[in-house]
Amino acid sequence: MSKKFEYKVVIYRESMLGSLFLGGSKVDPVKFSAFLNKNGAEGWEVKTMEREERRMLLFFSREAFLVVLQREIG
Repeated sequence: MSKKFEYKVVIYRESMLGSLFLGGSKVDPVKFSAFLNKNGAEGWEVKTMEREERRMLLFFSREAFLVVLQREIG
């Protein structure tokens, strides 16, 4: 019998305030770790992750991570 999985795609990013006041915003590693640990406790495992700069308004940008999570069903 083969294993079955479910997937969840999440775009993780900080709030816009850092971008507005500082011109750019980086992901807080402590908050990002808490996000990953919370999902890990629910059985989710990071399958892949990609970092990107997301443009916001005209002159601002903020760091974001596209995270694909996987967990076994049943």
